Amino acid sequence: MNPFELKPQKADKCFTSWNKVFLKPYNKNEVDPYTRLRVILMSGTEFESVRYSHAFNRHCSNNDVRRRLAYMRRGEQIQQKRVAGLKPADESILEHTIGYEQLAVDLTANLAVSEKNSYVKKQLDFALLEDFDHLYRYADLMELEKGGDPARLVGDYTEIMPGRPTVAEYRHPFDDVNFYLNNYLNDTKTKLNVNIITAAEQQTMNFYMNVANLYTTPMGRKLFNEIAMIEEQHVTGYGGLKDPCASWWEGLLMNEYTECYLYYSCYMDEKDERIKQIWEMHFNEEVAHLHEAADLLKTYEGKVWQQCFPDGGEFPELLKFRSQKDYVREALKSVRLTGVEEGWELLDSVPDTFRYFAYNRKINGDINTVGTHAVIEKAIKEFGNDWRLQDKEHPIKCLADRKHDNVDVGRVKGK
Repeated sequence: MNPFELKPQKADKCFTSWNKVFLKPYNKNEVDPYTRLRVILMSGTEFESVRYSHAFNRHCSNNDVRRRLAYMRRGEQIQQKRVAGLKPADESILEHTIGYEQLAVDLTANLAVSEKNSYVKKQLDFALLEDFDHLYRYADLMELEKGGDPARLVGDYTEIMPGRPTVAEYRHPFDDVNFYLNNYLNDTKTKLNVNIITAAEQQTMNFYMNVANLYTTPMGRKLFNEIAMIEEQHVTGYGGLKDPCASWWEGLLMNEYTECYLYYSCYMDEKDERIKQIWEMHFNEEVAHLHEAADLLKTYEGKVWQQCFPDGGEFPELLKFRSQKDYVREALKSVRLTGVEEGWELLDSVPDTFRYFAYNRKINGDINTVGTHAVIEKAIKEFGNDWRLQDKEHPIKCLADRKHDNVDVGRVKGK
């Protein structure tokens, strides 16, 4: 599939009445977990497109261009509302959060499996273990509050157990900044992977920051606030991979291509026939946006789209949500890594004076008061064990004990 070779529909076809925007939500008790994940993913992708367009608009002095951006942006807004509206009103903040974290785990793992650039893959694997831990801690909160069934929400796709402990994830900001890619030296799949994961993590961070003060229990408010800071670190890391030398026009084109790719991937992978039709409709609308972006690039920068896609614009391997339990278990062997400037090292190999230790102590303070730790301790006290969903024993011995929340691994040398 090459979206550049398709004849685009008229861009204004996406403008429609409200009754075609607010569609029937999915049934939270019957929806396939991966359908829920696609809804979250595409809502975040649309937000990223709108955010970028507004930033472009504020850095552009040509009102003819700003009008064309506004025209495209209005369509993206309608799409985002339609996708976001598929979430039902009876799906709670915490239930939706389990979806966010399952998306973070399974999306990251599926991208990493196909990633050819070793540096990008290392960043994906590194953050994967942190999102995996977040899923575990939110699931225990759900069990404590009797707010739903984590096992039903994730289905048989994803295990729930500790990753790199959240208390170990707080790194000095200097150590979340990565080397950036040169777009012309990397293939389309790598550029797509970076675009996709940056948008997804940005949306997760925004969601947690927006709902933290709305959550009704003190423990939940702590979790959302604490984990939101880690998501900010992830956005810094992933966003830093994007090529800062790319022009606004090139970035616009890449965003639209990413949306085309994702909607087509969702369409090809979706089991729910009604929602599958939405993905198809949005794909066709995005093809129109892509051709508009290509015309803007040519008109105002004198470049043709082929210069940005020297491989011809054909979609690479489509994104398919598949269970990656074995991949995650293998990645857990890197649980003791930490960030060191633009790379990653085993915690035991960094000097005792390394800034990570002082920063982490300052952020955590009294470790027993940290919400992400306290929620597991409370679950152990109430249930006799923490709550997990695992096919077999945890692959990392120090994280296998279900009667003790390990707050040292990846944070304290020698642990």
